[in-house]
Amino acid sequence: MRTKWMLEDDLLPGVSDFPVKPVNAITFHPNTVPDYLTAHYWWAYIHPNAVRFFERQWLVNLILLGNYARLRNAALMEIGESLPGTTLQVACVYGDLTNCLSERATRGGGSIDVVDVLPIQLKNLRNKLPVGSPARLLAMDAMDLKLPDAKYDRALVFFLLHEQPREWRERTLSEVIRVVKPGGKIVIVDYARPHWWHPLRYLFPILLARLEPFALDLWREEIVRWLPGWCATRARKRLFFGGLYQLVVTTAEKGAGSGCGQRPCPVAVRVRLRDSFAARRSKASIISANIAVKTRDATTANSGLLNS
Repeated sequence: MRTKWMLEDDLLPGVSDFPVKPVNAITFHPNTVPDYLTAHYWWAYIHPNAVRFFERQWLVNLILLGNYARLRNAALMEIGESLPGTTLQVACVYGDLTNCLSERATRGGGSIDVVDVLPIQLKNLRNKLPVGSPARLLAMDAMDLKLPDAKYDRALVFFLLHEQPREWRERTLSEVIRVVKPGGKIVIVDYARPHWWHPLRYLFPILLARLEPFALDLWREEIVRWLPGWCATRARKRLFFGGLYQLVVTTAEKGAGSGCGQRPCPVAVRVRLRDSFAARRSKASIISANIAVKTRDATTANSGLLNS
């Protein structure tokens, strides 16, 4: 049963509310919010009180153990000081990251698109951005981007993957690769497994198992494992804070005609990634129906990791 605060009409931003009128803005009905979000993250992203509570720069920095500015600046350095063309940010984040992106896009004469499945998060971001910001706020699921192929010059995924079940995570990365132009940069920032000497290596799993049931996937596997082979080979990783955080940078494939005999041809890969709308919706429904089972599996695996 949906509570009243999840059904409030004023949480659904209209097209006229966006700083720049979006060409393809979509307002989802609340029932399309993924089950894993309502089950595990209502307290952090969905409830209005959660948005009011967590939207504090100092609190975001505290949650990241004093590393927010360092991680934000590292991601922005990879993205670039000046951003011409189009930039995609996948999912809203608390703090001033998007404001910094907007400033760089303004400096470069470019624009940014921010996608998020939660209208309340888009509304919160709209209130943070200055008037005239070159930003479009688009309500859509990261694993089902209703955006053209090869539209963006670059993309940023900031602390999203650890919150997603594996199927959502893999699909999100495939969609990001699909919508970035060949040669475009993709920057990912998220958790990682810290070095053996890090005290949080033994304490953090207890907290993550309780609050972030899918986060320990990033302790067990490398992000590049979820990227297509031709994209993974170009990836590089940088660790922060004793290995607890990671920044992964990769690029979409350059030159559709080169190397198709050794690895999947980019054109063929893009065709495979571009499923029909009906097929995507069907897959999303199947995944959503299996979230409860995956959650139990994640909890069991987390318990095994804690006992190891």
